[in-house]
Amino acid sequence: MTVAENIYQAISNAHAIVITAHKSPDGDSIGSSMALFHLLQKWNKNVSVVHPDPAPEFLHWVPNQEVIVDFENQAEKATELLQAADLIFCLDYNEPSRVGKDMQEVLVQSNAIKVMIDHHLHPADFCDFTLSETSACSTCELLFQWLKAIQRENDIDDTIGKCLYLGIMTDTGSFRFPSVSSGTHEIAAFLIEKGVKHFEIHEAVFDTNTIDRIRLKGYALSEKLVLIPGIPVAYASLSEEELHRFNYQKGDTEGLVNQILGIQGIKMAVFFAEKDGKVKISFRSKGEYVVNQLANDHFEGGGHAYASGGISFVSLDETIAKFVTNVKNYIPVA
Repeated sequence: MTVAENIYQAISNAHAIVITAHKSPDGDSIGSSMALFHLLQKWNKNVSVVHPDPAPEFLHWVPNQEVIVDFENQAEKATELLQAADLIFCLDYNEPSRVGKDMQEVLVQSNAIKVMIDHHLHPADFCDFTLSETSACSTCELLFQWLKAIQRENDIDDTIGKCLYLGIMTDTGSFRFPSVSSGTHEIAAFLIEKGVKHFEIHEAVFDTNTIDRIRLKGYALSEKLVLIPGIPVAYASLSEEELHRFNYQKGDTEGLVNQILGIQGIKMAVFFAEKDGKVKISFRSKGEYVVNQLANDHFEGGGHAYASGGISFVSLDETIAKFVTNVKNYIPVA
C-alpha cells in the first residue's frame, strides 16, 4: 500500500485518535488540525485535538476550535488523551521538540501509531508513517492531496473547507510566496466551489485588528525599525516592557515581519520579540536570500528557505547584536 493508503488504514483501525500540532499555533497548524478533526468526526471516529498552547485570538473564529485541549493550561487532560490514544497525528511539525519539552515527553513515550503530515525540511524519523513534501505550500495542501490520493476529497464540506483554506492562505502570505503552485490555486478553487467564502476568512484573519494591535505595529514600524547600511536587510524589535505598554495579546505581532519585508528594496526582514525571559525571532526573505540556515546556525531554529523562526536566551540587545554581526555572512555573493 502507499503511505496515503496506510494512513487511511490506520484511521480505520483506530479507536482513540489524537491530533497534535506545533507550539505557538498558526493558521496552518490550527487549520490542518481542525480540518482533520471535522473529517474524522464525519467518519464517526473518536477524535481529540491536543496542542501545546492556546491559539491566538485572531484564530478563535475557526469552527469548533474550543475543543482543542492545550497542554499549557490543561496538562492533566492532555496527558490522559495522549496516553489513551492508539493513533496520534503530528501535523505541521517535523520533530517532537516542536511541541515543547513537557508535551514532547508524553508524545515520545506513547506507544500509539504516529502519523506525520508536514511540509518542513528535514523530517525526523519518529513516526510510523510520514507524509512529508517540502515543496507543498502548507500542511493543509498536503491534507487535501492525501484525501485526493484516497479518493475522499468529496468528503470535504464547507466547515472542513474553511479550515483547509485558512492554512493555505496564511502559510502562503495570501498566495504570494514562491511555494504557491498552479495546484495550490486549483485546491483553492475546489474549496470555493464547496462553499468556502474566501473573503470572510481573509477578513477574519487580517481585518479584525484591535486598536492596541494597530498602535503596537505602528510603534514598531515608526520607532523600532532599523535598516542595516549596505545590505538589503531590515529588522524591528519589541521589548517585554513595550509589549506590555500596548496591552499585548498573543497574535498581536502576527504579520509584522512581512510588512517589514514589503519595504522597497528589502530582501530579508527579521522581527525580535522579548517575552518571558527569552527572545523569539521571525525571519522572512525573498529572491536569492534564504533564512533557514541563519536561523539554524545561530538561533536554535530553522524552517523554510524564506520563512523561519528562532529563539535566543540572552538579552534582546545581545540577540540583535549577534544577528547584525552574523547576518553579513548569509548575504548572497553578487
